Amino acid sequence: MSTDTLIDEAISLPIEDRALIVELLLSSLNHPKTDVDAKWSVIAAKRLADMRSGKVVPVDGQQVFNRVWSRFEK
Repeated sequence: MSTDTLIDEAISLPIEDRALIVELLLSSLNHPKTDVDAKWSVIAAKRLADMRSGKVVPVDGQQVFNRVWSRFEK
């Protein structure tokens, strides 16, 4: 199968399947550092728990970028 054919077939897949393919391809290029990944996993789980409990209130990404850009405009 040619690369072009493979790409055409991949693009026609449902988004969940395409996302899985992208994740697997990227992980084959960037071998994870399991100790670092484990530490980040703990941090991510804590942050998610903080958000779900209401301890931390998420901020819209666009608001964050607007604040950053406004600081540079001065």
